Amino acid sequence: MNGYIKPPHRIPLLLRLGIWVAEKSTGKKMLPARLISWVPKSAFGSGILEALVVHKDKTISQRLLKLVRMQTSFVVSCPFCIDMNGLDYAGQSISEEEILALRDIKPFTEVDSLNEREKTALEYVRLISQTPIVFSEQFIRKLKIAFDEREIVVLATTIAQVNYWARLIQALGIPPAGFSDGCNILAIDSYQTLK
Repeated sequence: MNGYIKPPHRIPLLLRLGIWVAEKSTGKKMLPARLISWVPKSAFGSGILEALVVHKDKTISQRLLKLVRMQTSFVVSCPFCIDMNGLDYAGQSISEEEILALRDIKPFTEVDSLNEREKTALEYVRLISQTPIVFSEQFIRKLKIAFDEREIVVLATTIAQVNYWARLIQALGIPPAGFSDGCNILAIDSYQTLK
């Protein structure tokens, strides 16, 4: 399956170069980039958004950022995002029990291996990803205890970026690219856009 639409026959040179770099670095066909090439302005803007997102940080661990990207992917039920963001979750010491919590099969508040910062970040994901977005004063106090201002911006932009891609990818009907092939714990097949 190639999504609901096909990529354009002619992609501008700069976009082709960006797509080539993305596909070379991931080893996968990046259908999202190819499809949004129908509107070069949207493709360039999306590329800039992707380039500005924090993937490594001095005070937020890569494990926490991975948990946040995965949780967002599950909350918005995006198979492509679950597939991509779930790649090498074990390399960040994310356990099967934690995956069950990310999938909302087990309450993350009951997972002892998640620390308080991680639990607060996962709650933040769920609050940002719902419609309408509503925060209690109690949660904001908890967030400010767990994270400083800069870290809150890192988390909010990461969550918003995954939400952006998830909704765009699902709107175009893009299937998983096979980043996590053979990884049945992610249960990618149980998340469908088309009913």
